[in-house]
Amino acid sequence: MTQKNAPPPIVFILIFFALIGSGYWYFLKRESVPSINTASFSPPSSLPSGITVRIDGSTSMVTINQNLKRTFERQFLGTNVITNANGSQNGIADLLAGRTDIAAISRPLTAQEQSQGLVAVTVTTDAIAIVVGKANPFNGGLTSAQAADIFQGKTNNWSAVGGNNGTIRVINRPAISGTHQAFKEMVLKGVSFGTTPNITTLQRDATTPLLQALGTDGIGYATFAQVANQQTVRVIPIDGLTPDASNYPFQRQLYYVYKNPPNLGVQAFLGYATSVQGQQAMILNN
Repeated sequence: MTQKNAPPPIVFILIFFALIGSGYWYFLKRESVPSINTASFSPPSSLPSGITVRIDGSTSMVTINQNLKRTFERQFLGTNVITNANGSQNGIADLLAGRTDIAAISRPLTAQEQSQGLVAVTVTTDAIAIVVGKANPFNGGLTSAQAADIFQGKTNNWSAVGGNNGTIRVINRPAISGTHQAFKEMVLKGVSFGTTPNITTLQRDATTPLLQALGTDGIGYATFAQVANQQTVRVIPIDGLTPDASNYPFQRQLYYVYKNPPNLGVQAFLGYATSVQGQQAMILNN
């Protein structure tokens, strides 16, 4: 019998490199496929009845959540948006545990949170207002540095900032609050809040108890949307600017956070929230 000649070694070498090249191309294409782009959420034209979207998180976003809930449910009959406000950190925890669909937060996501598949969508820009009770005799403004000194416990008498002699009672939010974290970064430049006896930290992140605790000698902070129309408190100008000024120093972003991959309800709600109609709905009754 005649024996067939084997292919020359060069053939195997060429096949080897061809396989490597095709494998490289395949994995390169896979790596180049973008992850879900938050900007790609589009407002839905219609939705099936029965869709429920659960939102929990920042107390700063209560009004935004309720306004979007009302207009979303009105436009898409049969849908249900459930809103809670247990603080940014609790919203994140509930999202990771599957107890909520969207976390409303008033601070950026951490690198660790992003590594767990969480994605933030910017909802709007908000200002943090520093407030005193309406009956507080202090009628002046503060500089950014004076505000930082007060909340760090370095300044604890109203006379040091142009007011009457008397202790400044600082009413602080708990650390689970996104507003607490944002205030720490923006106002205190990352430095911790003070622990002097005149500083009280609330157990629960809620704006109404904070405002009620101000009395005639207290000072605190809240998202501007929650205090702009309050009759019992007064907003303190910072560096001569009020929170509705475009160059007010204490401004931050508010976010909705979802866990990849988002379900239909989450995609629809985020598409609506970031649409022109949704942005207009947010400020209703504010």
